[in-house]
Amino acid sequence: MDWHIRAKEGHGFVPIVPEGDPRTRFIEFGLLRLGDGEEYGWDAEAKEAVLVILGGRCTVRAGVEVYEGIGERKDVFSGEAYAVFVPPGNEVRVTGVGDVEVAVCKAPSDAEGGPRLIFPGEVRVRSVGKLNWRRDVKDVVGQEVPARHLLVGETVNPPGNWSSSPPHRHDEDRPPEESDMEEVYFFKVSPSQGFGLQRIYTDDGEVDEAYVVRDGDTVVIPKGYHPVVAGPGYRLYYLWILAGEGRALIPYDDPAHRWLKDVEPIIEEQGL
Repeated sequence: MDWHIRAKEGHGFVPIVPEGDPRTRFIEFGLLRLGDGEEYGWDAEAKEAVLVILGGRCTVRAGVEVYEGIGERKDVFSGEAYAVFVPPGNEVRVTGVGDVEVAVCKAPSDAEGGPRLIFPGEVRVRSVGKLNWRRDVKDVVGQEVPARHLLVGETVNPPGNWSSSPPHRHDEDRPPEESDMEEVYFFKVSPSQGFGLQRIYTDDGEVDEAYVVRDGDTVVIPKGYHPVVAGPGYRLYYLWILAGEGRALIPYDDPAHRWLKDVEPIIEEQGL
């Protein structure tokens, strides 16, 4: 099955990984593109949702909460995200304040509580890795948000750099070594004519795929190790959406490449 979804044009709500997609058990994903004053929403349902403002500003009405004019970055390479977590049972309406693009991530849920606005200052930003596998990882909706299934964040690779390196997977429920979670990546590239590469592979060789990813592409990752590299001269961003029966993210590194983590303290000591 092809796990690579090419960029989709369109205005309003653009479904990318719809409900019932055979590649996922939990995750639904789509993009919401609105102009000034345009509105899109949905009635209360038995799903939790995470709305990540990719660029522009909007007003979000979630249940009884109203978040006016949120969003301050022009694009995903210009700072941290505003996001809204919406538990099940809440009607949602999004209205553009100027042009806006919003990632809509959903999963079935029985979570309780009210909606929550995540400010850019609450996003946890980490520099991960060294040398040409250094990247910035940004936890937008982490364990502190009382979702049932979803974890959502962003990663930015500098030009030519790798992420998910050493390659990791989260295929099996066997804590404390590994947890079972599916994932979806949504990519942006700067400048937009650039590209990156996504590899997905398993130990037994049943899966061994490499995809050329371009601005606006999506990759579904039901299983397997999944390293990513940015093309020379191009910054590569991806929104990552994780979901499983639980929310304990325990990645398992490919033993053949785990040594990369072992040398990181030596590299740091040398000031590289």
